Amino acid sequence: MFTNENPYYTNLRFRVDFLPFGLEMDGIWVAGFSEVSGLAVETELEEYQEGGVNHFVHKLPKRSKFPNLVFKRGFVRSNELWRWYEEFHFGPPEKRKRKQGAIILMDPNGNDVGAWAFEGAYPVKWVGPEFRATHGEVAIETLEIVHHGLKSYF
Repeated sequence: MFTNENPYYTNLRFRVDFLPFGLEMDGIWVAGFSEVSGLAVETELEEYQEGGVNHFVHKLPKRSKFPNLVFKRGFVRSNELWRWYEEFHFGPPEKRKRKQGAIILMDPNGNDVGAWAFEGAYPVKWVGPEFRATHGEVAIETLEIVHHGLKSYF
């Protein structure tokens, strides 16, 4: 168990695992991300006004919604993220592979602390790097995926 005087985990150390088969190219792991967003859930509410109860409105839960997960990383020579998008949307049906995966929080020593798992994921948006000759920034690519929900393992 991670022990530290500060009871809060930093969000600086994490990794993303995709299954089946991960995101590998020639046996090399290619899915190291610098940023992940979209870890959220929101439940829709239905309001019900009960007759004779004038001091509040009942709010009943309906469906929960999960936003898309967005992954960003420095652009590398591998095209695995683009290939997953391309095969899923433009390839034959047998290439349309949904993935499951997890965003894993790690302690400062690199040990797993907990994870948010997702399943039924597939890419819905890929954004390549922006090129500006006047800026010396790292080229970033972005992958956005839709999924069937999150489970927390802490």
